Amino acid sequence: MTAEVSLANILRNMCPELHEETYVFCQVSDARLEEVLTQSLCIFREGEGMSAILPRCLAQQYGIASSGPFRQITLQVFSGLSAVGLTATVARELADAGIVANMVNALRHDHVFVPEESAQRALQLLRGLSNRVYYT
Repeated sequence: MTAEVSLANILRNMCPELHEETYVFCQVSDARLEEVLTQSLCIFREGEGMSAILPRCLAQQYGIASSGPFRQITLQVFSGLSAVGLTATVARELADAGIVANMVNALRHDHVFVPEESAQRALQLLRGLSNRVYYT
């Protein structure tokens, strides 16, 4: 499968999917890293330490302070890493509605983490964005 780089095609075909799991963003100490590594959704090394996106229940289980809760929306289109404008377009659509968007771009898909209480609204907005592009 070839990655899509046309912004219009990506938006038209993004098929946003809301996941059931609730996630939190947190800092993970070196001592806890090995314990949570296999259950984490994402780990990123920052200058201040290791940041992680963990299932909320896991952070609670280990007593890790966190921000959130967030829900994950995956854009179900194979977007290329060289595609221009997807993050900005999605973030702008949600920002215009007052919804926080934390974007994580992986190799095959883009993921948006939105506050749990805004998840359904965010999903509707992204579907609407896709439909607007589809019918233009």
